[in-house]
Amino acid sequence: MSIPSSPDAAARYGVVARLLHWLMALGLIGMVVVGYVMKTLPLSPLKLQVYSWHKWIGISLLILVLLRLLWRLLHRPPALPASMSPAMRGLAHAGHAALYVLMAAIPFTGWLMSSAKGFQTVWFGILPLPDLVAKNKALGETLVQTHILLNYALITLVVLHVMAALKHHFIDGDGLLRRMTFANAKENA
Repeated sequence: MSIPSSPDAAARYGVVARLLHWLMALGLIGMVVVGYVMKTLPLSPLKLQVYSWHKWIGISLLILVLLRLLWRLLHRPPALPASMSPAMRGLAHAGHAALYVLMAAIPFTGWLMSSAKGFQTVWFGILPLPDLVAKNKALGETLVQTHILLNYALITLVVLHVMAALKHHFIDGDGLLRRMTFANAKENA
């Protein structure tokens, strides 16, 4: 099976953009797994350690998404395929903007939640981060629910993002997916 290619496929994202994309993807998958595991564990030293790992990864992903946004502002992405309608282009841009907002908002709400619950975030057990709000049990519970809802929204949006990429690859054959991969740009028979 050959991989679809088109003139649009030549315009690829740079190596740094692709690395940041896939690091975020792996980090987000890891966070979903760690988040699920930590909620199922009984209260124990292991559960507290997993919560610490979750917070460390969350702050790391917040930094990574901020770096990714900075990179994106300084480096223009390749144009979308000419075959895309204006409505689809608008959806693509809105979807990407929503992904960035959620990728920043989720760790930020986690940090706020930890602060409101009275648990300081200490990045990798070394660097204590400032509490963003004073201890407030009611606010903490509201932030728990907000954090969970934002995660479900992100999971939904990521699934739609992957489905759109697969549609472009297998149905449209416009080379869009290939622009973000590390696959060789030449056709493979």
